[in-house]
Amino acid sequence: MDTQPLPIGFACDHAGLEIKRALMKHVAELGYEVRDFGTDTSDSCDYPDYAHPLAEAVEAGAVYPGIGLCGSGNGIGMTLNKHQSIRAALCWNDETARLSRAHNDANVLVLPARFVTVEEAMRMVDIFLSTTFDGGRHRRRVEKIPVV
Repeated sequence: MDTQPLPIGFACDHAGLEIKRALMKHVAELGYEVRDFGTDTSDSCDYPDYAHPLAEAVEAGAVYPGIGLCGSGNGIGMTLNKHQSIRAALCWNDETARLSRAHNDANVLVLPARFVTVEEAMRMVDIFLSTTFDGGRHRRRVEKIPVV
């Protein structure tokens, strides 16, 4: 039985808007459905207003994976990781994007919009989407992340 992949969820603040729009277009051209949790304006805004709905959608199985952006990546990443089952990984190059999936089974890619180009962001998204979790010794480590 073929199953359709879930939509990829996107969220950003004003600093990430330009790259988010480019990434959404890019992944749509790759054949993925996208779901935008905002923002849709370059007006100053608060990243938690968009990060929490993205995290809740990933947790509910409505989207997978998620992609979040803010200026440094730190604020949106910290907010996303407040959710128990979110493993948001702040990535700044190809190798950190690959390892976030292969070793950490990240379910949200976080990008620092003020420190990466659109081209670098697209490449990291492609790597993130095409890399699978290695499992093995990494699985037990990932299983220890949630607070019980």
